[in-house]
Amino acid sequence: MAQTQGVLTYPEIGGQSDALAAAWKQLEAQQEWISQFIGNSSFDEVIFIGSGTSYYLAQTAASTFRKWTGRSGAAYPSSEIFLFREQAVPPGKRVLLVGISRSGESTEVILALESVKDLPDWTICSITCDEESTMAKLAPYLLSPLGKEKSTVMTKSFSSMTFMLQAAMARAAGKTEQLKQLQEAVELSAGVVSKADETAKELISGHPELNKFIYLGMGSYYGLAQEACLKIKEMSCVWTESFGTMEFRHGPKSVVEPGTMVCLLLSETARNYEIKVAQEMKEYGAHVVIITADKGGDTGFADLVFETGGRALSDEARAVLYMPLVQYIGYYTALREGRNPDSPRNLTQVVKI
Repeated sequence: MAQTQGVLTYPEIGGQSDALAAAWKQLEAQQEWISQFIGNSSFDEVIFIGSGTSYYLAQTAASTFRKWTGRSGAAYPSSEIFLFREQAVPPGKRVLLVGISRSGESTEVILALESVKDLPDWTICSITCDEESTMAKLAPYLLSPLGKEKSTVMTKSFSSMTFMLQAAMARAAGKTEQLKQLQEAVELSAGVVSKADETAKELISGHPELNKFIYLGMGSYYGLAQEACLKIKEMSCVWTESFGTMEFRHGPKSVVEPGTMVCLLLSETARNYEIKVAQEMKEYGAHVVIITADKGGDTGFADLVFETGGRALSDEARAVLYMPLVQYIGYYTALREGRNPDSPRNLTQVVKI
């Protein structure tokens, strides 16, 4: 019998390596956008906004922006800007507002951009996968050429737009080393995607007892952890949460018991500290999964260590390599639960209000 579930989502997860390569090439044609917006040092604050997955993308973008450019940047849900702008941004600042939306049709991001476009101290721009969208017509945009998706959940669109914003930041700041690292990430991506598919399939099929899923990350990986949580929640409707790695030890760890998968998106910046958290969760009975550049003697206790390669890369440049495994985990868990990843319950591809 032909498979009828996940026929859209599966190839879109698998297509993210091509989407990264296309985003890299597209940036060459959009240097003017980079100079006018992300690379324009006259702004006091750069604010990245989105809704759902796009908000988690904004968090990773803001973390990367602060580190790579040395400038002030923040991330907010789109609704915070058009409903609570005075609480988010103090007056008197010259602000660049970067809208993030795969479809460019999300009501909240459009309302946010429209709410400030005529204010004297605000400038708007955007990143999308659809150049014909309402947002693209409203705000000058970066385009992820192969990020557009037919499925409801965001997979390759998230990875390609994250990567594209990071590459724009590296170009804007003249960070040649970071650009080399991002190019290496593109080269590693295809192998990571293929390996992640088989690894996730074996993990979920081999451990039917797993019924709680927790994702941990810090720094630029905190947004990734939230997105990983959302992916499995959207596709499979299982019990899942995400936390800052160190914060998980302050109360939330009480939910850990046998049948709990704890997935650590391991940074090199805080590796020693984060490993200790994962070890503690193992002692409580968790099935520990670690995503990392490569194994070390310190990861031997884990039930699964997924290696992306690229140990010499910065945490930020390696970020998109962490996504294929968590996306496939969501996909295979949905199939295990008898759900169609292409049509999550209660969800539509574009959220409008």
